[in-house]
Amino acid sequence: MTSFTPTAPAAPVQGWFSRSEAWLDSKGKGAWIAAMVLGFVFFWPVGLALLFYMIWSKRMFSKSSCRHRKSWARHGYSAMKPSGNSAFDAYKADTLHRLEQEQHDFEAFLQRLREAKDKAEFDEFMNERARAAASEDPEDGGEDQGEPKRH
Repeated sequence: MTSFTPTAPAAPVQGWFSRSEAWLDSKGKGAWIAAMVLGFVFFWPVGLALLFYMIWSKRMFSKSSCRHRKSWARHGYSAMKPSGNSAFDAYKADTLHRLEQEQHDFEAFLQRLREAKDKAEFDEFMNERARAAASEDPEDGGEDQGEPKRH
């Protein structure tokens, strides 16, 4: 009789690329940039390939580092879910409404500020234009002093 001993399923074998990518992700965006620079120094097509890969996978322009990207996304979505506590949810809704109102009031304030600045600049332009027109006019009411009057 043969005995059967269950074994854990074999872990999928990762290729060198997947392992390298995971290692660079664990070190952060600086490791990706260092690898790209070293690629350019030693063999420029490798550096170019890394640059294209970083742009294509959006590693280059992400706001947070590579290793924290998923945790930030998880926390961002949880803010919109109800917590299950009605008092806290009411407080959160009230606070969000207050913040939205403050943002609206601030945007209105900025708009009034821009309009006042535009009006001041326009008034200054009109005053300069009026001064320039007044300095160009002859002092005697529009008649030339060099020519005699003809009747």
